[in-house]
Amino acid sequence: MTAKWLKVTAAAVAGSAVSMIGASWLAYEQATHVTNRQKEKCKELAIAENTPEDNVWYVKQPLVEWRLNSADGLLLRASFIPAKSDHRKIVILAHGINHAREQMIPYARWFHEHDYHVLMPDARAQGESGGHTIGFGWTDRLDYQAWINQVITTLGNDVEIVLMGISMGAATVMAATGEGLPDNVKAVVADSGFQSVYQMAKHIVRTQYHLPTFPLVQIADRISQLKTGTRWVEENIGEQLQKSDIPVLLIHGEKDEVVPVKDVDVLYRALQGPKQRYVDPTANHVQAYSNDSDRYWQTVSDFLDEHV
Repeated sequence: MTAKWLKVTAAAVAGSAVSMIGASWLAYEQATHVTNRQKEKCKELAIAENTPEDNVWYVKQPLVEWRLNSADGLLLRASFIPAKSDHRKIVILAHGINHAREQMIPYARWFHEHDYHVLMPDARAQGESGGHTIGFGWTDRLDYQAWINQVITTLGNDVEIVLMGISMGAATVMAATGEGLPDNVKAVVADSGFQSVYQMAKHIVRTQYHLPTFPLVQIADRISQLKTGTRWVEENIGEQLQKSDIPVLLIHGEKDEVVPVKDVDVLYRALQGPKQRYVDPTANHVQAYSNDSDRYWQTVSDFLDEHV
């Protein structure tokens, strides 16, 4: 009787384990894999979220397409908007997950009106860039390192660079700071960024899917290692910030339901160089800009005036 019970129990445990691994694999694929049609929808969503005035402004610009071959063989695309005068400042923008470069049109407009060149890449697996596996800002950090090098090669060694990103894009530009960037990079603006890919995955599973994080996220972490060579637990944005003294402005919404506002405190403590944070008391995720645009841009302007 005991032997039979043990066999039944062992079978049940094995079946449960297989089911959990299968669920974790499915969750990983849904979180990271993007089809061509989904990429098209990302672009459509990005455009739809803008005001008609901003979209009209964008299509009227003398857009130049830039291309980049990533270290792992993906063709990445970006829009370059030259400054109105021959200026030596450029901003490289980074959009959020499940969007495309067009999400950054309102930000591009502000910088262009303040006499910056503007570069707006599509992240890997988003918009018109190659790939079908989202990098969550971690793989993208190396892509942005390459974009920075291309900017310097194209515009000259005296160009001054600002990096600005929102959500996943904020994680991208923050993670990039830990890669030994050239002195041309003068400042970073990170709006609604998260402290680590692993902690972000746990937060999403817990708050959006209402599931226990253990062992779902731990298994997905190992699946990431199997498929990409890197575990989520190793993809730590805060640790990247500790390697750099580039000035960073952190922006967040107190009511953010996507990235916990506590992340801004973790990131702020990690910063080694000049730093500033602006937390909008009533804004949700990436909503500080639309919530109080005057204060938002004044904060950005004052910060950049000090460092660029």
